[in-house]
Amino acid sequence: MFLILGPVLNLVATLFWEPDTQGATAGTLIGLSSACWLIGLIGIFDRLRASAPRYVAVALPVAVFATVGGVSFGVQAIHETLFSATHAHTVELLNEYPFAATTLFWTAGPLFPATFFALGLVLAWRRAAPLPVGILLCLGALAFPLSRITREASIALVADVLLVLPFLYLGIRGLRPASRPGAAGGSGAGAEQAALAGDTRRTRDA
Repeated sequence: MFLILGPVLNLVATLFWEPDTQGATAGTLIGLSSACWLIGLIGIFDRLRASAPRYVAVALPVAVFATVGGVSFGVQAIHETLFSATHAHTVELLNEYPFAATTLFWTAGPLFPATFFALGLVLAWRRAAPLPVGILLCLGALAFPLSRITREASIALVADVLLVLPFLYLGIRGLRPASRPGAAGGSGAGAEQAALAGDTRRTRDA
């Protein structure tokens, strides 16, 4: 459920964007979306732990830090409404505080779509989901920051839909058993060896 709520709330938030700012309603939905997304991602990571333990060991803390960035942008949108400020003006003010800007926004923020891009690659690599799911995740991850930088609602909606579709599939169907690289080749080799052994036994019996 949370894996679906995250991207859906994010898409709904885009529908509430206001001129020159995302607005308090969108900011609230962004914060809730980030939290739901994280809960859903934790479930995905747990299911990938057996087949991709090193990836999960890195991806989980990165996703948590990235969620902090998502919530930070949501709170920023709320403050823009509270103080009747435009997004451009708040960015100028934020740059006067480089530590906060660098850690919570310019570092944690980009990690949010980067988390989705890496997940799409891993799902495709491990064959834990159909290839189109991984491709849509990667495309959505690339379009997400572009839409937020340009502040074009039309681009944002495209990016949101690209992320809703794969997470909708994952939320409903889940992951399929991940295959390790070379597993198929190993099975084929094992079958071939068994066949050769059977032929040898039949030759001896004859």
